[in-house]
Amino acid sequence: MLVLNKTVFAMMVGFIIAAILGLFLVPYLKKMKADQRISEFVKQHKKKKGTPTMGGLIFIFGSIIGIFLLIFYGMIELSENLIIVIFVFFAYALIGFIDDYLKIKRKNNAGLSRMQKLIMQLVIAIVFFYIFMSGGGEPILWIYTLGIKINMGWVYGLFILFMLIGTSNAVNITDGLDGLAGGLAAMAFGAFGLISWGAGWLEGNQDIALFCFIIVGALLGFLIYNAHPAKIFMGDTGSLALGGTLASIAILTSHEVTLAIVGGVFVIEALSSVIQIISIRTRGKRVFPMAPLHHSFEKMGWEEKDIVKMFWIAGFILAMASIAFGVWI
Repeated sequence: MLVLNKTVFAMMVGFIIAAILGLFLVPYLKKMKADQRISEFVKQHKKKKGTPTMGGLIFIFGSIIGIFLLIFYGMIELSENLIIVIFVFFAYALIGFIDDYLKIKRKNNAGLSRMQKLIMQLVIAIVFFYIFMSGGGEPILWIYTLGIKINMGWVYGLFILFMLIGTSNAVNITDGLDGLAGGLAAMAFGAFGLISWGAGWLEGNQDIALFCFIIVGALLGFLIYNAHPAKIFMGDTGSLALGGTLASIAILTSHEVTLAIVGGVFVIEALSSVIQIISIRTRGKRVFPMAPLHHSFEKMGWEEKDIVKMFWIAGFILAMASIAFGVWI
């Protein structure tokens, strides 16, 4: 019962703070003309012109304020793992914020260069690895279902970098329809929250579990403004923060493989873009009408709301499967 009470309270705190923040941030960003650059290749999106971006600030501030409220009231201890998660959450949000700001200032989609992003993410991975190892963490990759245990040594630092970059980019690519990435992320964090609780009393992951549920609540508060028709987009500020944080939680709870199931839709979206690029460069032909995959459905005449619903259902099924995989197997 205590676990349930804490979980509900964490979600409620995140939701209320985010919902209230949205009341002020949405009109403020609109007034500041922080407009999202709309794709010219999807005609259905032309009506979205003028919608502000950087909406990720709603659930980012909602989550950060929420976690410190719970720490202040003694419901969560500020453990080394939680410090890492908060650091990654904030650091990736900062990368996304700078990227969004430059795009708005320049009035095009030219934000940070790939090299600039890579250097920033490399620094984050190094800090992550240092705090992790200093806190007694082991550079081990577990694949519980197959009974495989791999000691990666210093290569684990590169593995952390790969996980952070891969997941943050996958969520970023998926953020192309109203409510799509936000809804999928809420399901993914909810699944990792339950997985963390399931093993938490043995591994000390209760604090991470509660942080996951705070983010779930904050994302639900954000969806008030981001669900179709969106009043605001999360932008790179939000998508990079969500992706990097999901990866860090998977690493710290030793469920890196489970992440591929939890974020299965994110993986498929990213793969569709990679496959499309490789095919065009090697064969000069497209595999999909348009990448990432959600745009292909738009090209085929699907309504945006129907695409989001279908992807949400797939995400929910994968989240439920991941809970079974991550907790019981």
